[in-house]
Amino acid sequence: MFKPLFLFILLLPLFTLAQEQPMDMGEMSSQQRQPFFTRIGNRAIYHLYISDTTVNYTGKARPALAINGSIPAPTLNFTEGDTAEIYVHNTMMMETSIHWHGLILPNRYDGVSYLTTSPIEMGETHYYTFPIVQNGTYWYHSHTMMQQQSGLYGAIIIHKRAESPMKEYTLLLSDWTDENPDQVDRSLHNATDWYGIRKGSTQSYTEAIKAGQFKTKLVNEWKRMSAMDVSDVYYDRFLINGKPVATAPDFKAGEKVKLRVINGSSSTYFWLKYAGSRLTVVANDGKDVVPVEADRMLIGVSETYDVIVTIPEDKSYEFLATAEDRTKSASLWLGTGTQVSAERLPRLNYFEGMKMMNGMMKMDGSMNDMGMAMSLQQMDMNTVMYTENTDKIVTLNYAMLRSPEKTTLPAAPVKELHFNLSGNMNRYVWTINNKAVSETDKIMIKKGENIRIILYNGTMMRHPMHLHGHFFRLLNGQGAYAPLKTVVDIMPMETDTLEFAATESGDWFFHCHILYHMMSGMGRIFSYENSPANPEIPDPAAGLKKIYADDRKAHLAAKVGLESNGSDGELTLANTRFRLQTEWRIGLNNKDGYESESHFGRYLGAMQWWFPYVGWDFRHRKTDDIEKNIFGQTSAVDDRRAFCIGLEYTLPLLITADARLDTKGRLRFQLGREDVPVSARLRFSFMVNTDKEYMAGLRYVVTKYISASTHYDSDMGYGAGLTFTY
Repeated sequence: MFKPLFLFILLLPLFTLAQEQPMDMGEMSSQQRQPFFTRIGNRAIYHLYISDTTVNYTGKARPALAINGSIPAPTLNFTEGDTAEIYVHNTMMMETSIHWHGLILPNRYDGVSYLTTSPIEMGETHYYTFPIVQNGTYWYHSHTMMQQQSGLYGAIIIHKRAESPMKEYTLLLSDWTDENPDQVDRSLHNATDWYGIRKGSTQSYTEAIKAGQFKTKLVNEWKRMSAMDVSDVYYDRFLINGKPVATAPDFKAGEKVKLRVINGSSSTYFWLKYAGSRLTVVANDGKDVVPVEADRMLIGVSETYDVIVTIPEDKSYEFLATAEDRTKSASLWLGTGTQVSAERLPRLNYFEGMKMMNGMMKMDGSMNDMGMAMSLQQMDMNTVMYTENTDKIVTLNYAMLRSPEKTTLPAAPVKELHFNLSGNMNRYVWTINNKAVSETDKIMIKKGENIRIILYNGTMMRHPMHLHGHFFRLLNGQGAYAPLKTVVDIMPMETDTLEFAATESGDWFFHCHILYHMMSGMGRIFSYENSPANPEIPDPAAGLKKIYADDRKAHLAAKVGLESNGSDGELTLANTRFRLQTEWRIGLNNKDGYESESHFGRYLGAMQWWFPYVGWDFRHRKTDDIEKNIFGQTSAVDDRRAFCIGLEYTLPLLITADARLDTKGRLRFQLGREDVPVSARLRFSFMVNTDKEYMAGLRYVVTKYISASTHYDSDMGYGAGLTFTY
């Protein structure tokens, strides 16, 4: 009975300090709360309250999560040498967590629920304390479910004990979707192209013909690839410090400003460009680098950069952050006066990217590197899609980063690991060496070893790979002065090498920081041998099962047609390897009857083109007819019940071939394909089999869940109506 009273006493000062703010688009609909901060000597003490809230970024009120009533969460400021004491209060009706991204700290406080730190249950408070042994720009976020996407992220700024005074501004980038993030995740796993429709990147056959790229599109699908894209999700807004447009008017002509840029997005890379001067990069992932100038730069998901810019005159200069897919942007205006805009990035030419991808992909789904040894972002293959002139533009890459101090590791035995980043965009499976986290054991390492990782990206997506609890050297040609990082953004077909000294204990996560890729299984767990028991994880085996549950999650999908001749549809439950599917056809006329088939099987191979299954088949129709297939086998169609075994295989042009044998001894071979992209919203489907059944239909996508549809079925005849897709 005392827990609610205790929680009320803790929250009472917060409610007292709360100040009502006018509600603007994108502002919090709840009261804004001041972060609790107390300093006692070198102890920096924070109280963070995690709560449900409502936001309005697009004209629609949407549920979100906040810390101390704000999105982003309050900035935590420390000085190197401090001791952090942070109380995280969970006022929600679900568990949560906080990971201190990039900080070197005891394993038990790293903040990955069930792996390093116990989850913060509803109504509970978790206490974190650790020495601040570094300086620089970092951030913190939830490591539970999809909570980061909903608003649980904030900046951490650690100042040097003595540093030259310079004006600075912390700039936290993020992405926002009005859609429930769990629905985003489910949709990605079910190969929706709704996000492509929203972004204008569908690359249909009609669009290909208009662009003179019909052959390109045909070759693309012949090699069993889906449309080209550089990002997965359609976002409603991109934000800087919680706003699409932010202002920093206090800077004057001639001043230099250090921008502490944090990419706190869930899955968006951002192009950064400033209207007032070139960008001078002075730090990356919290560590200083020798200053280097660039005209523009791409910041990977979860990376941080310290960038110095100049205010040339008493005007307002735009610092522009544009999503990599170039759909939208967010702006920060520095200074006051006449606005000077940064140059906008034009749309991508996706068909040129598709043509490039066609030349790189073999028929077996593997990549043909064509003899190129790419690394360190020095060869951006996406350049073929850029319509701007990049000849005279200096773009930052990792080879340009140099540590001001030597970073060589101490002499020690070397454990070398080879990681091939692998994936399947059609089914949204993301793995390392074709295995998800749940399909592998922990990687055992020893304290005192040096760990070297040879990282190859065999997918067509960028992956920002983040190592918890350690800095690693990125071997970039700078010798002893290789930069120290906690995140490496590795582009398609690149090979990068990183190494770190194994100086800690316990378990540490290494994973892709695109939230939806991590939840799909692209990661590994490093585990130090002979580590002491972690008091936060009393049952490590049970905790590991919780970690594994993320990428084992099954995703539901459904398609239900309601047309003038009846209803046909399918219901699917699938995860990384397994699929259970039921399909049905119900005629409006009594003689049409009904039929249903169900299959359960497992995907095989790196590209998952093979799908062996077992299943059952029920059919009923009011007729005395005898069906005969092309093999001469007969079967009554008035009432047929049979079990079957079969094999599906994805052919070129993404056609599914299905061969099966049932317990009645009947063979059936079937060809079909769903959703051939005729135009941006028009989809064509067909099916034909050896039972002399066939179907052809069209579906026009109106919304994510509703389409106008029509089809002809050999059993049910012609129909038109609506199809509901989930």
